[in-house]
Amino acid sequence: MDDPVLASLVERGIELPIPPVPVANYVPAARAGDLLFLSGTIGNQRLEDGSVLLPIKGRLGDELTIAEGYQSARLAALNLVAAILGEVGNLSSVLRVVKLTGYVYAAPGFRDAPKVLNGASDLLGEVFGESGRHARAALYQHEMTDGAPIEIEAIIQVDSTLLNS
Repeated sequence: MDDPVLASLVERGIELPIPPVPVANYVPAARAGDLLFLSGTIGNQRLEDGSVLLPIKGRLGDELTIAEGYQSARLAALNLVAAILGEVGNLSSVLRVVKLTGYVYAAPGFRDAPKVLNGASDLLGEVFGESGRHARAALYQHEMTDGAPIEIEAIIQVDSTLLNS
């Protein structure tokens, strides 16, 4: 395997999902120089038949616990990694996860969005090591598409010499 990062994921039993596809008029990722801007993604799973499953739904602080939100953020981060691989073809081209922005569907009074978003941050650290450490913003939302508890977006720095043309 020409991609040591991907090989490491396989060895550790971390399976990437089928990359998400846009649900409206946008692209999953846009490159500007050595920066890759990833569109927002949720913790859904696209199945082989093309259907989509959202295994965790609901609002944090109401229907969902911090642990469930953490798991949803982790699933969303797996979708981001799959989108990176789909865009650049080689996870080893990632030099740095620069910025992660997370949106948390939260009940009034819920104040633990940072703990929830650790699910995404921890996963990016597992995948990219020290290069996965990033700046981050945690924002609270009063509604979310399809009842998703989390949406995340990221800015990634890539080595342009390793990119697909």
